[in-house]
Amino acid sequence: MGIVVFTLVFLLAPALVLYLCGHVKFIGKMGPVLTLYLLGAFIGNLGAIPGVSMPENLLSLQHFLSSVTVPVAIPLMLIGCTFRKGEAGGHFMALLTGLFGVLVAVVLGFLVFGPSIDAGDASGNDSAAKIGGMLAGVYTGGTINLASLKTMLGVSDATYLLLNGYDMLIGFLYLVFLVSVGIKLIRYLLGNKEVHNDQVSEKSEENPYKGLWSKRGLRVLAVLIVFALVLCGVSYGVAKLFPNSQLMTIFILMLTTLSIASSFVTKLRTLPYSYDVGMYCIYIFSIVVASMADITNLNLIGGMGMLGYLAFVVFVSMAVQVTLSKVLKIDSDVMIISSVACLCSPPFVPMISAAMRNKRVLAAGLAIGIVGYAAGNYLGFLIYRLLLLF
Repeated sequence: MGIVVFTLVFLLAPALVLYLCGHVKFIGKMGPVLTLYLLGAFIGNLGAIPGVSMPENLLSLQHFLSSVTVPVAIPLMLIGCTFRKGEAGGHFMALLTGLFGVLVAVVLGFLVFGPSIDAGDASGNDSAAKIGGMLAGVYTGGTINLASLKTMLGVSDATYLLLNGYDMLIGFLYLVFLVSVGIKLIRYLLGNKEVHNDQVSEKSEENPYKGLWSKRGLRVLAVLIVFALVLCGVSYGVAKLFPNSQLMTIFILMLTTLSIASSFVTKLRTLPYSYDVGMYCIYIFSIVVASMADITNLNLIGGMGMLGYLAFVVFVSMAVQVTLSKVLKIDSDVMIISSVACLCSPPFVPMISAAMRNKRVLAAGLAIGIVGYAAGNYLGFLIYRLLLLF
């Protein structure tokens, strides 16, 4: 398939999946996010089929679409939200429990998997303590922290690439778990403290995009896209004034702040289709990012200890956070979105917000993810120094 075909698939597949969700019962039960994630994973591994070749510039297309869709979606999904001061305390506690869960899991995982990692490190440079520090950074912040800590701790390129590949694989499994059974399981274990009036119902209008292609709908769509692009441009311009290492953090922080501020403008907040157009961008992101998880490029046999360490940190940290949230009576959806913000970074927050059909947690998830970006390097280095004591 040529690059044009892949472009059309990524852009139009969400529309087909949304149609199937409304007409095929078992697809409707899976939901659009999980369906698109599985479809994306299938596309990403087509190269493993004999006789099937992938376009050389497919990776560039994937990076472009995954980088563009989330920033455009954030303002579209946030301008229709209303915010309450009283929710800030619960969001802060969710952040603390998320960070604490990751750090506990990193230390415990080091004790379990550290010896096998050190035994397989022939160079003596990429010790389990350094791996633990990098995991603390990436699972409280994001890939930008992983890259920063690689340089800070002197980790080899080979180990960094392996960790990055494993992170994509485990992150994919984590997200599939959440959107398939995890959200329902955690809601059952913790319970929702309240049902918000502006929570998106599973029984909402069958086709929220109906009327979008009318003259009025197209005018609204044009206004929404221009509005989102302007906010992205302003945010990026401000972020460029800072060092490159802080660009992503400042960009998302500015974009979130401007989007929330815009939600207080009544004419913007009451525009139709804004949330649904933003969700469509997230659907595109879902299929694109899943298509980047190519398992044929992973050396699964060569680093089983490292792979086990990553899986341990992700799922044990989530279990620790669920336990603490039960004790502290933190809302289930806030807990879930904070876990995603820490373990997967802010770009995945809108996707899970859409999967939960709860837009109220979107701003909280983005804020928690931004704090994680800022804290990731510090926590990663401190954990590295702590693990050296064992």
